[in-house]
Parts: sequence; structure tokens; C-alpha cells
Amino acid sequence: MAGVKSRLTQDEVKQLQHLLGSRQFSLLYKASVHGYNASIFHAKCDTQGPTVAIGYNGSGYIFGGFTSQSYVSSGAYINDEKAFLFRLKGKEGVLSPLKIPVKTAAGAIYDYSANGPNFGGGALNLLNQNAAAAATSSNDNYTYNVADLHGNDLGLIECEVYRVEDISSFLESPWRKITWTTEEREKIMEEIRSYKPYLNSVPQIRILVLGPIGAGKSSFFNSVNSVFRGYVTSQATAGSDNTSVTTQYRTYPVKDGRDGKPLPIVFCDTMGIEEKLGTGLEIDEVSNIIKGHVPDRYQFNPAATLRPDSPGYVKTPSLKDEIHCVAIVIDGCKIEILSEKLEEKLKQLRRKVNQFGIPQLVLLTKVDEICPSLEEDIQCVYKSKAVEKQMRITAEKLGIPLAQIVPVKNYCSELDLSCDVDILLLSAVRQLIRLAESYLDNFPFEKPKKEL
Repeated sequence: MAGVKSRLTQDEVKQLQHLLGSRQFSLLYKASVHGYNASIFHAKCDTQGPTVAIGYNGSGYIFGGFTSQSYVSSGAYINDEKAFLFRLKGKEGVLSPLKIPVKTAAGAIYDYSANGPNFGGGALNLLNQNAAAAATSSNDNYTYNVADLHGNDLGLIECEVYRVEDISSFLESPWRKITWTTEEREKIMEEIRSYKPYLNSVPQIRILVLGPIGAGKSSFFNSVNSVFRGYVTSQATAGSDNTSVTTQYRTYPVKDGRDGKPLPIVFCDTMGIEEKLGTGLEIDEVSNIIKGHVPDRYQFNPAATLRPDSPGYVKTPSLKDEIHCVAIVIDGCKIEILSEKLEEKLKQLRRKVNQFGIPQLVLLTKVDEICPSLEEDIQCVYKSKAVEKQMRITAEKLGIPLAQIVPVKNYCSELDLSCDVDILLLSAVRQLIRLAESYLDNFPFEKPKKEL
């Protein structure tokens, strides 16, 4: 986690590795930075695989718990035979490791969204009542002397949660090849700049960007736009909310520099997809967008789709007004916990797009949250076992070939561009262009008009 430092010393990390085996740790959550709040903890730590939660008190004790399973806010207990409580340091910070194995595996983890790291339903509850405090009690799930864990000092001066990764959590070689150089970045940019659709009637390809709320649709356009502007910018409205931040249909050309000429691509942004009926982008509205009937700045109304007699309805769109490729943006951290309703809605969306023969590319966002180690080196994205796993899960859930899924990292908190992040974004845009070109191959070639 860039800019947020671990409280653990090198000696404490070694002691933790001794308890857990040869592992490495990636900081996911730090209460003093992110807040002593269960909801924030789950937002940062759900679906992250094995984790270790650590509490620090004013008496010098360092204690916590390990689970080999993912938190998913299931509202139930998680069975984990490998879970345990531990103490790294005792009174006055003296190293004195202690390991307390789970006694009843079926009650190892109390996985409720209103609770922070909760082992055994109260055996150890960090972030108790969303405060800088722990709560402990010996029970049937973990039996121990509570004073041994924390010296009866339940106040916390810090709480951290780390993802626990095998040292071999990266493949020896990437399963997709990418050249990570500034020359490659410039090469792809030039390919995009010089691309020209072979149909004279289509000066720019139109890419429809779809996806659930909060997945990073608008942020993807902003990130691509930033690459060509030469600095991080935010033209499209982006953010996180319980409902879609985007409420209008917007078409965004991309310029080559602030005063440069438009590139041969136009991104078409929409409302986010939501699981409830009557909210977010409705599937029926997608047909109107694909066929070019929806005008720029059209205000979506989930309760009523655009009709031929609606104001602004484009009655006779041409091929240049239609959609030529669809980018489906998916939050890679949430693909495993998509609700059944939202998953089905995404499948309906795919079926609808398939009816028109429009090619699709899935953009798996937030790869640096799937694998926090990528924050330090995004070049390892195709070596990361965690990213590969999420891509395969996405392929299975959406019924789309793995070849049509690419990982990306949007610019969210950064102030400066990164060559490696740019290359991932540009590679995705290049693939979208290639897919759009394959769609345009279905239309007859137009001979250039002779000049008079």
C-alpha cells in the first residue's frame, strides 16, 4: 500500500514468519490511517485470501489472529482448521511468541460486515464497536488465558491487517508477454494515433464502456485521456457511491495532447449496472445505445427507456453513430462476491451485446488491490497468481474467453503518470481497437471518392 508504512519491525516480521512458515506480508489495512471502522476493514480486506490481523496496545503487547480463508462479509462463521491466535510480544515489548490453535474449526472466524477481525465469535475481536479497542474471551472455539494474549490491556494504539502470501505467489515467468519500456509505450501510442478505420464512413471507432457501479468505468476513460494529455486529469465524473455517479450518456473523444487532434477513438460512458430493477442502466437501454439512437448528454431514466417519440431520439443513425466494441469493466476484487442478481444481469448484458455481434473486452480493474505487491511493481501483473486467478474466475462467471480479459490499473490517487501503468492502459485500448476493426470487417469496403 503505497505511502502507508507497516508498524512491524524486521525482527517482528521474522517472528511472524516463524509462526506462519515462510511467507511474505502485504499491508491491506491500517486503522490509524483508514479508521477504526469495520466497514472500511471489509472494503480493504474482503476476498484477499489468507490474512493476519495484528493489534498493538500501550503495554507493548503485539497480538492477533491468522485465517487461511478470505473474509467475504458472509454473515456466518467460516470453517478454518488452520486459524490461530498469537502473541508476538509481551509486556514492555519483550519478544515472547505464543500460538493458540483453533479448537473448533467450524467457529474459527465470525465473518460479519458489522465486525472487524473477529476470531471465534468473540475469542478475539479487534475494532470492537468500531473503536480503538479489542475484546477477548476464552470460549469453545479458542480456549486460552486471555491475559497471556494482551496483559489485560484492551486499548489499541494500532491495528493492521496483512495479506499473507506464499513466497511463490508469483510465477517464474509471465503467462502473457509485455515489453515494459518507454519505447514500447511510445510505440503503442503511435499505433493508436495513426490508426484509421478502413471504412470512410467511420472516422472514429466508438467504444461503449459498461460495468457495475464503482468498477472504474469513468476512471478508465480518465486514465486513458491522462496518458495522451501527458498528466493525470479527470474529465469524466468518477468516484464511489451506492448509486451510479454517471447519470448521463456521454461520448468522450480523446485528444492527442491538450490542443492536439482527436484520436480515432470515442469512449461512450453510461450509468453503472445495479442489481435492483428500476435502478442503474437497464438492459433494454443498451440496444438503443448500440444502434446509435441515444444522443450525447441524454439523461438516463431507469424507470423509462428511450423511445422513438422521446425528445432527442436519433431516428436514422449511420454506422459511425453505432457502437463498434464494448468494454466491460469489472472490479477484480469483487468478482468472487458478485450477487446472483448482478451476475445474472451481467450475463443478460452479454447476451444482448452478442445479439448485435459486437465484440467485447473485459477490463479487470484494481489489480493492485487484488495483489498489493503490484503497487511496488506493476510489471509483475502477469506473474501474479492472484490476478490470474481472478481473471479465470471472471471468465467462468461471465462466460467469456480468457483471451478477452485484460488487467488494468486506473489512475485514482496518483498525481503523476507511470510508464508501466500507461503500458497496461494502452495495451487495453489497442486490443479494443483490434476488436472493433474485426467488427467493421463485417461491412462492405467503401472505395474512396475521387477528388474532382
